[in-house]
This record gives sequence, structure tokens and C-alpha cells, in this order.
Amino acid sequence: MAGLCGNDAQWCLAQVKGAIDDDIAEADIISTVEFNHTGDLLATGDKGGRVVIFQREQESKSSPHHRGEYNVYSTFQSHEPEFDYLKSLEIEEKINKIRWLPQQNAAHFLLSTNDKTIKLWKISERDKRAEGYNLKEEDGRLRDPSTVTALRVPVLMPMELMVEASPRRIFSNAHTYHINSISVNSDAETYMSADDLRINLWNLEITDRSFNIVDIKPANMEELTEVITAAEFHPNHCNTFVYSSSKGTVRLCDMRAAALCDHHSKLFEEPEDPSNRSFFSEIISSISDVKFSHSGRYMMTRDYLSIKVWDLNMENRPIETYQVHEYLRSKLCSLYENDCIFDKFECAWNGSDSVIMTGSYNNFFRMFDRGTRRDVTLEASRENSKPRAVLKPRRVCAGGSKRKKDEISVDSLDFNRKILHTAWHPAENIIAVAATNNLYIFQDKIN
Repeated sequence: MAGLCGNDAQWCLAQVKGAIDDDIAEADIISTVEFNHTGDLLATGDKGGRVVIFQREQESKSSPHHRGEYNVYSTFQSHEPEFDYLKSLEIEEKINKIRWLPQQNAAHFLLSTNDKTIKLWKISERDKRAEGYNLKEEDGRLRDPSTVTALRVPVLMPMELMVEASPRRIFSNAHTYHINSISVNSDAETYMSADDLRINLWNLEITDRSFNIVDIKPANMEELTEVITAAEFHPNHCNTFVYSSSKGTVRLCDMRAAALCDHHSKLFEEPEDPSNRSFFSEIISSISDVKFSHSGRYMMTRDYLSIKVWDLNMENRPIETYQVHEYLRSKLCSLYENDCIFDKFECAWNGSDSVIMTGSYNNFFRMFDRGTRRDVTLEASRENSKPRAVLKPRRVCAGGSKRKKDEISVDSLDFNRKILHTAWHPAENIIAVAATNNLYIFQDKIN
């Protein structure tokens, strides 16, 4: 693990999913990526309301170096576009988040949400069908009971494997504002959903009511100064959760203290450096993602220019800060004009919490090794990545300084090609990176 992010990083492109066309349909743009708890399934959601699940193939004994590839397992339409007639608002079908539930039996369950409605999906396999009904013909027509002269015992016959996705619960009408996060609790019975101003707690079995656990809506909306940007349950303690705000703060709440967690237990906030104060300070300090480490000891937050790692026992400052693309600080004005400054980048931990990953522009993504403090910039692209070939680290030359041969100038970065959504396999060095309508899967090279 230690050599993951230095010059000796050995990442290679394993697979690319998605069309190569230059003309990209808006509906095909990937909006969320999530591995399940074993890493054998990988789900993506897109702006067209579809969920595509990839399953990892079993490794063949004949070629042990060729690790299992991810192939399409199931595709289904999770959400449809809707219209709110009371507010005259269109509700997009775009999938904002997918979260897997811990597996309890042969079937898999996941939660998917758009701006307003959360759905619980069951993904199950069927490879047998019943034959020999008494009151039904084989083609499904009902038989006249008076013609039945003998009773048959139906038998299960093998059939071609079918993967079915069926909606088991629909959780709706609980959010006035757009849902930005869902998080499954470690008790595996409840989950929470967060919008701009409120966080609700749901039981997975009950769809017609939820409990409001955070409400930051002021009595007078003109006094509104911040919104909730992300929320997540602690991986081990079912009573603890955090939520981040557009003001760059993270609040940790304990549900044992009160039914309504408006008063936080801890407030994580770093004092602003007065020398960096500018017109854009408030915008770039807004936290776009917050993630607990697998151990539950740390959490990381992603703002526009950096990633911070916090120890849950220390609120006044982060223990680590990593600059993701500091060279963009001089470009904030043009990024504000083209709205890129409002992009919401996500972040991911590796399985042992030793390396963190997040996306950037020009289809670059960054990895930071917490032990060695080394970092690397890699690019998700078909052109620069031959399958199984080691990825070359990329470097950006800040404006003004002399550009070296293998560096790319900050002025030639493509801000339309951005990596907002990434996921890391829970146990292995396999990462999934969403670049517009393509899903790149990278793995560390086995010599």
C-alpha cells in the first residue's frame, strides 16, 4: 500500500464502459458510482434515471494474473421524470446517490434517490421456473376447473439465468428541497436522507413516515446563511452521524442526546487564513462531500480546492490537508463565470484508510498516500491508456512558471471533462472513476 502514490505507482486501465461518441446524450452522463460491501458488485446511476449494475466475474485458475472483470449484471430504470403540479416544478429523473444495504440473503438490496423520491430495489436471480400447474395452461391461460381430473404436483425446471430488479419500497413526500445524500445506518434497519435544510431518519420497512432529526430552516428564509451539503452515518456507531454545510463546517450529532439534533455534539471547523481571503472564499470553502474512514476514527471533507482529514477527537483543525488543484486559485474568476466553481467533487478512502482519492478537471483524478505524504495525478482517458499498461503520472504547470516537457499548462485544461464521482473497492486496489458518460475501472498492476 505504501507505494501507491509515489512515482512507483503501478495503476493500469482494466476496463472502460460506455460509448465513445463525441456527441454525448445528457441522459447518459454518470451521476453516482458505488461498490457494494464485498466489492463484487458496482452500481452506477445516470442523469436519465437508470441504474446499471456490474458484477465481477470469477477469476480463472488458468490465468491467475488476470483478475475478474466487471460485466453488466442488471440494468433498470429507477426513476422517471415527474411534474409537481402544486409547485409547477419539473422533478428530474437523475440519480443523485446509490447506497447498498449489507447483504442478508441471496438477493441484493440498494437505495437509489433522485431529488425527491428514494426507492429500495431488490436485485435477485432466477434460474428455475415452476411447471405443471393444475389451474393454468403452460402458456398462462386459466383452465376450467371442471376439466381438471387429476392433481399434479408442480415441479421446478431449470431455465436461463434471469436477473430481476423490483422496487420493494418507495419513500416519497418527505423532502421540500432537493435530496443530496442518503446513508444507511450500521444497524441495517434505518437510513437517513438529507436535503438542503433538513435531514430525515427512515425505517427501511416503513414508507409513510420519517422522523426529522435536523432542521436548519430559519423562520424567515431571508435569514438563511447556509445549507446542508452532505450527510453520513458513522460506520460503527448507529447513534452518530455528521453533516457538512456550505460554510465549510461539519457537525457531528448524537441521536441519543435528543430527538431533534439541532444542537450538535461537535463542530469541526478550521479558522480561515486571512491571507487567502477573497470574494470567492465562501464559495470554495463549501464542503461537497464528507466520508467517514472505514475504521470510524477519521473523516475527510472535500471542498473546492482541497481535501482535509479530521480526527473525530479533535475539532479545531484537520490533522491533514491536501491541495487537490491549487493551481486553479488564480483562475477562480473564470471558473465562477462558467459555473465550474459550484461543481461538487466526491472523495473516497481505500480499504485500509491509508490512501484517499478525489477527482479534478481535464479527466484528472488525484491520490494522496497518508503515510508517505506522496501524491499522484492520473488521467482517465482512452487515448493515453492502453489496457494493462501502467498509467503515467500527469503534472500541471501553474501559470507563469516555465513548462517542462511532460507538463500540461493550466490554461489548456478542459473544464468540461471533470471527474466528480469515484469509488474504491472495499478490500482491493480497484477503483471506479466516472468521466462524463464513461466508467473507467483501474487496478494496480500485478507483476
